[in-house]
Amino acid sequence: MQQAAIESIMPRSAKISRARSRSGGARAKSAKRVRGSRWSARVMRTSDALDLEQGVFCKDSARAIAASLKRSALASKRRKSAPFRSAMSMLNFHINRSGHGLSASRRRTLERAKIELRRLFDRPS
Repeated sequence: MQQAAIESIMPRSAKISRARSRSGGARAKSAKRVRGSRWSARVMRTSDALDLEQGVFCKDSARAIAASLKRSALASKRRKSAPFRSAMSMLNFHINRSGHGLSASRRRTLERAKIELRRLFDRPS
């Protein structure tokens, strides 16, 4: 009752700004989502695991992706674990962080790249 009486005497501009401040939460969440989605791109560029070739995950062939990852893993000086583990880790990271944005055909290519990577490193599948 008292709240309604206060709002009835408030100037119109105060009512509008008050309503905007209440709905501002949705805007803040979407801005955070956009800002938060870029950390994985930074990891791909600056990771200590590998120095990746530009556009490695955009290649059409699973064999080409696996070969590029192997070259990067063997050449990397900042790598903290074995070359196979680093390469497979980066491939899995890309697949997992792509999520629903990855088409079915692209996912199949990347999953085949895992098999090729195991073959290139002489690992059992």
